[in-house]
Parts: sequence; structure tokens; C-alpha cells
Amino acid sequence: MDFASLSSNLLFISFITYLVATLFFGGAVRKSKDEVAYKNSKWGTIGLALTIIGFLTHVGYFITRWIASGHAPVSNMFEFTTAFAMMLVGAFILLFMIYRTPSLGLFALPIAIIIIAYASMFPRDISPLIPALQSNWLTIHVITAALGEAILAISAVAGLIYLIKNIDMTKRSRERFWIEVVMFVVTLVIGFVISSVLFSTMGYEAEMNYVDKDGRDAHIVYNNPPLFAMNEYEMVTEGVMTPLAATPPIVNAKTLTTFSWSVIFGTVIYLLLRLIFRRPLAAVVQPLTKKANSQLMDEIGYRSVLIGFPVFTLGALIFAMIWAHEAWSRFWGWDPKEVWALITWLFYAAFLHLRLTRGWEGKKSAWLAVVGFIIIMFNLIAVNLIIAGLHSYA
Repeated sequence: MDFASLSSNLLFISFITYLVATLFFGGAVRKSKDEVAYKNSKWGTIGLALTIIGFLTHVGYFITRWIASGHAPVSNMFEFTTAFAMMLVGAFILLFMIYRTPSLGLFALPIAIIIIAYASMFPRDISPLIPALQSNWLTIHVITAALGEAILAISAVAGLIYLIKNIDMTKRSRERFWIEVVMFVVTLVIGFVISSVLFSTMGYEAEMNYVDKDGRDAHIVYNNPPLFAMNEYEMVTEGVMTPLAATPPIVNAKTLTTFSWSVIFGTVIYLLLRLIFRRPLAAVVQPLTKKANSQLMDEIGYRSVLIGFPVFTLGALIFAMIWAHEAWSRFWGWDPKEVWALITWLFYAAFLHLRLTRGWEGKKSAWLAVVGFIIIMFNLIAVNLIIAGLHSYA
């Protein structure tokens, strides 16, 4: 049996199932006339059933890819990101079965869908592990860290729903400005997916030679017009766009180029949507949060951090240090990824401190949850892809 092909098909089924489930959660929000009907909506029940089916096929993808590769499928960006989406959906299912709030599904599942779409832009090839990754501690570290981040992501979903519902979109204010910044960031991710699909469909390639951070000659292929070039580069492909500038060795110019195109496409998409709706995007989606219980969203956000923080501590710090000692004979080396994992940990430690000792609830807690998720995504995207370090293999 071709387990690699089977895993791809199962992931695609999950993607479609999550998409359909989102529509049913939307139906539960729109069709329910009161809170009782909202919680017990048949639309929401169907949405949950579809989500569970999608989650099971997602787990099937994870298992079959593990069989096909011979190692846990968390060793590159495609594998880690799809695993992260799987765990996010799993965390959502658990919390939905406890609290029965369809609005959570209406916002959580699209995030999982976008993450899967984001993952699909990376190479899917199964390749042997480099020596540093051939460790059971890597599997334990990455899976636990991803699970912790997924649970923390649910707190951001609840926080986002709380903020969109409770911020007055009819008046200019700092809160309205910053929630719109969050919506703009979402369109940047969509811009990444669209730009990657467009250039991939065009079959665009631009090759260049360069000198890597160790002073060795290297070769790289761009899949979009090279806005930035690698260190001491020389173009191999003729007739392609001339890079605007070369980056220092510490920066991955190819990824910075991809990020820049995402910003360009995302900004255009955002401006077009603003032109079409003639109001902030947060105001457009606000009616979808009207039936959400603010106190319940606050509780979900807090409990998600209470559960996710210790899991993240185990995976991203303790298990990571054990693996680092096994791979590189040291527990800590101030690698960019290690530093940002520590920053993330300190942020959520501050979140709990402020919540428990200063009484930061409601909007303050919701804002912290959203900012925390932005830090997690910055760690996943920018630190992994743009800043050179020991984790650049991802």
C-alpha cells in the first residue's frame, strides 16, 4: 500500500470536512433565536460530527505518514504545521463538548483550515532525518510543544470572539484600531496562500548561486520573483526580476521574499475587502459573535491557558532542553528558536500572573490571549523561516 499517497488523500478529506463543518457552525449561529436553541442547535451538532470525522481522517493522515516515513511526521514545516492544525482541532472538539458554543467552531475551524493551506505551500517530500533529528526526544518535544500551542491557540480564538463582540465598531477608538490590525494580519496569511498558489500554478522558478553563512558556495531556487537575494549572490536564471537587495547571511532571503509577497497580496486583499464592504472587517464579522456568551468566552480563554501553559512548558522548554543536550551536548544555546520559546513562555507566565493577582479579566485577558497567539505564529513563521539558526532545517 502507498501510505504516502493515502496520507495526502486523508489530509485533503480533513481540509474539505473542516470547511463544510464551518458552514454548519455558521448555520447554528445564524439560525438560533435564543441561547437554548444556540447551544442545542442541530446545525451545531452536525458541525461537531463533521469536525470529529475530519479530525479522525487528520489523525489517519498523521499515522499513515508516520508509517510511510518511518519517523514521527514533525520534522519539517509541512509536517509540523499540519500536526499543529490537527491538535488545534482536537483541542476545539474537547472544549466544544464541554461548553457547546458554536461560535467557537465558526472561528476555530477557519484558523485550522488556513494553517493546513499554509502547510500545503511547503515541500511534502518524505526525506531521511539528519542526525540531530534522529531522537525519540525530538518526537516527544515537538508533539508536546505543538499540543501546548494548539490549546493556547483556543484561548486566542475565545479572546478574539470576546473582543469582536464587545468592541464598539461604530466609534473610532484604540480598541477598534487594534482589532482591525488583527484582521489585517489574518488577510496577510490568506495573501501568503494565494500568492504561493499563483506562482506555483505559473511554474515560476529563479535560480541563484550564493555564499552561505559558513562561507561555502551554495545554490537555491526561488518559486516567486526574488525581491531579496542571498548573500553574495549570482543569478543563474536569465530574464527574471533583479533582486532589490541582498540580505546578510543571518537572514534567509528566499523566505523573506515569500513573506514580502504575502504582505503585498494580503494588503491588496484587505484593501479590496474594505472597498467592497465600506467598513472595518471586524465590523463585518461582528454579527457572527452576537450570540456568544462573553463570560463563557472569557472562561474558555482562561481555562485554555491554564491547560496549555504547563503542556507548553514541558514540550517547548523541558523536553526541548533534554533533546538539545542529546543532539548538541548542551541544554541551552541562545538559538533564535530557543529564545522565542522562552519569550512565549514568559508571556503566558505573565498572563497568568496578571489574571490571578491583578484581576485582568474580560477585555484585558482577551487581548493578552490574542497577542500570545501572534507571538506563537511569529515563532512558527518568522523565526523558523527567516532567521537562520539550528532550527532552520524546518
